[in-house]
Amino acid sequence: MDADDPLAAYDKRRRPPMDQYRRHRPVHGGAGHLRPDEPRVLEEWDDFAYAVVGTAPTLTAAQEWVNELQIGDDSAA
Repeated sequence: MDADDPLAAYDKRRRPPMDQYRRHRPVHGGAGHLRPDEPRVLEEWDDFAYAVVGTAPTLTAAQEWVNELQIGDDSAA
């Protein structure tokens, strides 16, 4: 944490857990790697908590959605 920045502690609390801005979870619960053909809930970090932003029909589609943001960030650098 930067001692010269008075808002450093606040900014740290606004980061998502493990710097994961997007995640997916099975609609009916359980382990994320099981039943890959079932739908997933898509969630994004809103600077306070994860908010549901949609669904994906399969595990593969959900993983592509999560990786879409990471690929977009890499190309901007």
